[in-house]
Amino acid sequence: MAAADGLRVELAQERPIPLDVRLECAAGEVLALVGPSGSGKSTILRTIAGIYAPEHGRIAVGGETWLATDDGVRRSARERSVGFVFQHYALFPHLSAQDNVIQAMGHVPAGERRERARRLLERTNLAGLEARRPAQLSGGQQQRVAVARALARDPKVLLLDEPFSAVDQVTREKLYEELATLRRDLNIPMVLVTHALDEASMLADRMCILHRGTTLQTDTPHAMRTRPLSALVARLVGLKNIFEAEVTGHDAGRGLTLIRWFGATLEARHAPQFAVGARVAWIVPPSHIVLHRRDRPSRGDRENPIDGEVVRCLAMGEHTAVALRVVTGERADLHFSVPTHAAHRNGLAPGARARISLLAEGIHLMPAAGRK
Repeated sequence: MAAADGLRVELAQERPIPLDVRLECAAGEVLALVGPSGSGKSTILRTIAGIYAPEHGRIAVGGETWLATDDGVRRSARERSVGFVFQHYALFPHLSAQDNVIQAMGHVPAGERRERARRLLERTNLAGLEARRPAQLSGGQQQRVAVARALARDPKVLLLDEPFSAVDQVTREKLYEELATLRRDLNIPMVLVTHALDEASMLADRMCILHRGTTLQTDTPHAMRTRPLSALVARLVGLKNIFEAEVTGHDAGRGLTLIRWFGATLEARHAPQFAVGARVAWIVPPSHIVLHRRDRPSRGDRENPIDGEVVRCLAMGEHTAVALRVVTGERADLHFSVPTHAAHRNGLAPGARARISLLAEGIHLMPAAGRK
């Protein structure tokens, strides 16, 4: 359970938008909501803000209950201390940057508003631009005004809905740094909606994976990529090496589980929850695939060695993406990347033979499709 000053959300309904949501975000934490379009990410933000009313739910933040449908509690959006940064900023085009910020200060004495707005704009690196209207500001500057306006409400939670999608890459990277700096100063929950997995991994302490209105898993970005709860979660976080196999044994002493995959026996990280004979899904991250060198033995030579034919070899700057076909006619291509110089040194090209090792520590087992 989240701490008293954190955020806790429970939502449930069947229509018109299916929701089965359970999430928590501690004060000072960034939680990223990740999932395909239509998975419910923006609906969750709107519900927290009080813009959307679900059939059933409970929302508590900072020791206050904003929504408790069973108890008849439904605080309006105006009664919730929420800072909301929209995807396209939603600034008033006829107002200056300073006046846009002042619009969120209904709770502040009138005589203090202009100075406070000036300080917030200075805090978001907009000193000297107070009098400019949105059309006179760059996309990055407009986003900073939107953040300053969100902070002007003294929020107990900050909601960010695709806040970086409308700016170029250079500006985006600057805004990433500013958000990282800002979160150090704000001891409130921050919920970020993004389609970009790399962005979520970079900015968030934890990621919540959503699919069709349901929260599937919440964990750290590293755990999500290396220990997803299901093949569906693995696909939603962009993993490609997802296969099925049969459990053939356990070796608790060595911390291993043995699986059979297309006639090969592989050693995987110990997963005693799966019975011998069970069908399982399994993944191996690219970071745990080791290419054998042609000129001398490489690390992991004896650990799950696999031979195959290179079916794709695409140089992408300093790294080359490789797909190795292990079984002809089957969906058994292993995807990984190597330094481009290593690809050249080892003669990697479509049609070439290559050998790799799958490091057992990286092989993670999950329930097979259709099983829980």
